[in-house]
Amino acid sequence: MTFAFLLFTCAMTTTRKSPSKKQRALEILTRIKSLYPDATCSLNYSTPVQLLVATILSAQCTDERVNQVTPALFGRFPDAASLANADIEELENLVRSTGFYRNKSKNIQAACRMIVSEFDSVVPNQMEQLLKLPGVARKTANVVLAHAYGINAGVTVDTHVKRLSQRLGLTKHSEPVKIEQDLMKLLPQPDWENWSIRLIYHGRAICKARSPACGACQLADLCPTAHKVMTIG
Repeated sequence: MTFAFLLFTCAMTTTRKSPSKKQRALEILTRIKSLYPDATCSLNYSTPVQLLVATILSAQCTDERVNQVTPALFGRFPDAASLANADIEELENLVRSTGFYRNKSKNIQAACRMIVSEFDSVVPNQMEQLLKLPGVARKTANVVLAHAYGINAGVTVDTHVKRLSQRLGLTKHSEPVKIEQDLMKLLPQPDWENWSIRLIYHGRAICKARSPACGACQLADLCPTAHKVMTIG
């Protein structure tokens, strides 16, 4: 617990007021920065198009598994042009272990064809253009913009961010877009992406879906569901 927050909570106790949602969000941000100072994108990539492809592959798949697949994939098809012209069966075989490989391969190839034909083989750096690409929703677009171009256009909401944001009482929504909108109102824009990455780390390490370790959680005093949510079906 930070010294500033101790002073803040003492003041709140004196006036019998509870910290606002925004104040809690900012304190959570301060703590997860301290807990996970070196947290960064765990996908391996060298170029924006490789990050785009890796992020598409990460849907319903672990980053660890994606990182096992991409060396061979990018060794064979390193850029948008080669992916656009790849034999689809070969592409499917290379990404098979990430799950939903047919749909992912189809989207990757279609996205790369659009990148080649409409964006001069360069992954666009604007949200509206990224969302035109097959297989790209706001989650993927936010990751690409933040880590390939240093642009915080929104808050990446994956399953960890969704679960923890709900448990921490920062949103009542279940739809990722609405959760993102709530979080964007609570957090400073420069911290939008590092919030997501650090919350993902915390979700993996402490606040797990089925067995959250509330007793070991350094956010427990800020969490309205601490020691209450023990099992998620």
